[in-house]
Amino acid sequence: MATEPRNQMEDDEISFKELILAVQGWLSYLLSRWKVILIIGILGGIVGLGYSVLKKPLYTASTTFVLEGNDVGKGGLGGLSGVAAMAGINLGGDVGGLFQGNNILELYKSRRMLEQTLLSKANPDKDELLIERYIAYNEIKDDWKDQPELLNLDFRRDPEILDSLTHRLRNGAISSFVNAIRSDVLLVEKIDKNLSIIKVDVTSPDEVFSKVFNETLVRKVNEFYVQTKTRKSTDNIVILEQKVDSVRAVMTGAIYSAARVSDATPNLNPTRQVQRIAPTQEAQFSAEANKAILSQLLQNLELTKMTFLQEQPLIQLVDTPVYPLKIERVGKIKGIVIGGFFFAFLAVFSVILSKYFQNIMAEDNYGK
Repeated sequence: MATEPRNQMEDDEISFKELILAVQGWLSYLLSRWKVILIIGILGGIVGLGYSVLKKPLYTASTTFVLEGNDVGKGGLGGLSGVAAMAGINLGGDVGGLFQGNNILELYKSRRMLEQTLLSKANPDKDELLIERYIAYNEIKDDWKDQPELLNLDFRRDPEILDSLTHRLRNGAISSFVNAIRSDVLLVEKIDKNLSIIKVDVTSPDEVFSKVFNETLVRKVNEFYVQTKTRKSTDNIVILEQKVDSVRAVMTGAIYSAARVSDATPNLNPTRQVQRIAPTQEAQFSAEANKAILSQLLQNLELTKMTFLQEQPLIQLVDTPVYPLKIERVGKIKGIVIGGFFFAFLAVFSVILSKYFQNIMAEDNYGK
């Protein structure tokens, strides 16, 4: 019985010794191939150096802003909904949900916002669009050499006047640009999931494009945000102002009507009072009724204007991009080190794999 543990210990010692010998054998083999590994590592360093020289630097423009969560539409005008309904106006409603959570992040990535930004001017003093600058620095026209219909696209023309084929090509080109920008150029994220601070990064090899595209996109989204958030209040103000003008005109007409009745019967026969009293009282009643309605409408109008003011501003910018932008480039030393180590690792792996297959083939030949 005592011999079994002893045999087990001897087997473990033999296995451990075999492992050490195997590792020593592989290390000796790798050392014997050090020239090959060194040469490949040097080639990797040269490749890394070339990459660092040829790789265009990337410029990142960043904007951070605070998104305000204003819910004035939920309860501020609830008590006036009945009165407003008399005029056919809905003072309630809340569009805040459109810009809550991650919806605002998706709005920045929407085709509508990105397309409008691409079709904006890159420089107010020059007749150049951002989409043209994007095509230039990506050298896209080189890929369109065999497609003259794409080379002849003019993104300044109104798409409504284009023929169906050109309109289709235009939309296809813009769609491909938008998808590329979403994946490679634009990054929109919350700095912290518990905060309402959102960061927008635009990264490209063109410093001007990065800055202007970032600023234009933020402005476009901001304008759309404000217009959507305040649309109901704006529409209500227009409707209320029209109602106020209409009721005021009717009230004024009733007042003048009563005066005209009195002027028309200066020496009225006392036995014919109905000719003056009935029209006068009718006009006065109409004037008093319209006066009451006008008072309520004016009150609703002022409250709606206050609500409109409370809904702005909706986005408060914190930081905006300024020149010089943050630049990302691969340094020459970094390129040499990374390239050298990577190619050396591939060389070691290839040498080990080659030796492993040689051993397998040798065992097969020996077995035969």
